[in-house]
Amino acid sequence: QVQLVESGGGLVQAGGSLRLSCAASGSIFRDNAMGWYRQAPGKQRELVASITSRSSTNYIDSVKGRFTISRDNAKNTVYLEMNDLKPDDTAVYYCNSVIRAKLAIGGWGQGTQVTVSS
Repeated sequence: QVQLVESGGGLVQAGGSLRLSCAASGSIFRDNAMGWYRQAPGKQRELVASITSRSSTNYIDSVKGRFTISRDNAKNTVYLEMNDLKPDDTAVYYCNSVIRAKLAIGGWGQGTQVTVSS
């Protein structure tokens, strides 16, 4: 049973902000790099941001300066702060451990829908 629960999505106007949360089971979260992924209609899922167990972060170019990934190791939770949202950010957002996603091990959570209107 996959234990990844994403929340915090919604409908916002362009320029708005949202904060996503992902609660993961300890076996998925502990000591692993975690990532936020997104999948827009008709497109493949892509890795948007990642954070190592020591909180080193990485972002795709299109979100640099607008999104911030963070983690709370005590709560097994990873966050994605999204500012200055654009219509192109519209997608279902998922979290997962980077290694699980890369090796296609296990499943995914239900994701959280982010819709940005122009």
